Amino acid sequence: MKTTGDQQLVKRINRSVLMRLLRNQPSRSRAQLANHSGLTKSTVSLLVRELIDEGWLSEISMAASNGVGRPSTPLQIDGQSRGLIGVEVAVDTVRVASVSLLGKVLWSTQEPLRSTRPEDVCCQVAGLVVMAQAQLVSRGAQLSGVGIGLPGAFDETTGVLRFAPNLGWRNVDFVPQITQALTQAGLPPVPVHVQNEADTAALSEYEFSENDGKDSLIFVSCDVGVGAGIVLNDRLFTGMRGMAGEIGHSVLELGGPPCSCGRRGCAEAFIGSGALGQLADARRSGHYLGVLLQNLWTTFDPSVLVVGGSSCLRFPDMVKVAQETLQNYATDAGVSAPTVRVARYGLLASAVGAAALVLHQYLRPMHPSGRIVGNGRPGRGRGLEPASTQRRPVSA
Repeated sequence: MKTTGDQQLVKRINRSVLMRLLRNQPSRSRAQLANHSGLTKSTVSLLVRELIDEGWLSEISMAASNGVGRPSTPLQIDGQSRGLIGVEVAVDTVRVASVSLLGKVLWSTQEPLRSTRPEDVCCQVAGLVVMAQAQLVSRGAQLSGVGIGLPGAFDETTGVLRFAPNLGWRNVDFVPQITQALTQAGLPPVPVHVQNEADTAALSEYEFSENDGKDSLIFVSCDVGVGAGIVLNDRLFTGMRGMAGEIGHSVLELGGPPCSCGRRGCAEAFIGSGALGQLADARRSGHYLGVLLQNLWTTFDPSVLVVGGSSCLRFPDMVKVAQETLQNYATDAGVSAPTVRVARYGLLASAVGAAALVLHQYLRPMHPSGRIVGNGRPGRGRGLEPASTQRRPVSA
């Protein structure tokens, strides 16, 4: 495939191809990367050298060979030289985690949300991010970027948090505020990415899982609110204005219990933490969670459904009932149900996923029109939109 334009974009695409090949199958040599990518050996050698020098890749040491000739040196994603920082702003808590490029949690902390005023939230987040960055520095690791998950509909084309009812936010111009707060806190210039917290939780499973998600995965977050992060065809599906996955207010029962949104019978009224706190038996809520999973399954046909959030940790029987309910629907239809499992990172899922958001964007080269804001440049900035999800390189 031929393309014209910015040589830096071409180079970035080819670098991402090599990174993704090694993420999916570590230990490939330069020759194997050339064979699988379609790039020339000289191009691969040059790009690999750059990626090693920058701390993205490392060589795997091998025992001396008794054979003839120089053995091929296997490569891998470097899990030590670079780190990512992820933040979850929950309804009453802020969680921060520093994570390796391989998804290992290096450090984490959480503290109560001191205020729901956007400027106060940004100041609190910035202070914790600087603490996390200091932890990375003490490990000799370089920060590659910061991701932030918010409990509401985030419009990534404008940087505006459209609606976060549990924080009382509406149309908050969040990106300039957090960018300025990070700059004032003394964080070095790095890319900053923002997304809905359920979307980031999905990326914790998709980017750092053992490939059981393949190209599609849905994460259902059951906390004060109920939301879904959706990965389809290797990309986050967020909808036109960031509203995709707002399943907490999908109606599961006509005339059901009242919901905070004013409707009746919403998913949040059955499986939100507020509703569960009033129940002595969570089995009924588990049934409704199973119905919700069934609806997501038949709508999006994902490879994996992951459930997480405080409600799932407090009421593990609810998850078991949901799995049984989904299986019963599949049996009745004579088809196989997708895998359903609990989040690997527990309550850190969204924070770890926010860190994964940085890697997710890096591994998918982009055309001008999206948003990546370095905190060294406060305010709005034009970034890079995801390009095609094809994994083949391009040549200039």
